[in-house]
Amino acid sequence: MGVVPFPARREAQVGFDRGEMTRILDLYGRMVAAGHWRDYAIDLGREAAVFSAFRRTAERPEIRIEKRPALRQRQGMWALVGEAGVVLKRGHELGPLLAPVERRLMKLVDG
Repeated sequence: MGVVPFPARREAQVGFDRGEMTRILDLYGRMVAAGHWRDYAIDLGREAAVFSAFRRTAERPEIRIEKRPALRQRQGMWALVGEAGVVLKRGHELGPLLAPVERRLMKLVDG
């Protein structure tokens, strides 16, 4: 039996850590309970991790929460992207980035 080489290292993949995922899924759950969102998708790639929330399954996402670590030193690694692909907000932290969506949730629940 010969020596088996260790598998080659795959390229790094960007992902969400447990705290980030908890914060995002908490917001998602509240939006589902309010009857606004029905589906989500997570895309983990080499450059970014993206959480997309949908009103209906077969359409474009209403919002995308993007984490791009390469932009950490510039405008911030977090971006909130709207349905049309326009960046609604950028930041260095997830909490303030989610504030516009949480404000919309308050209007949905109150109204």
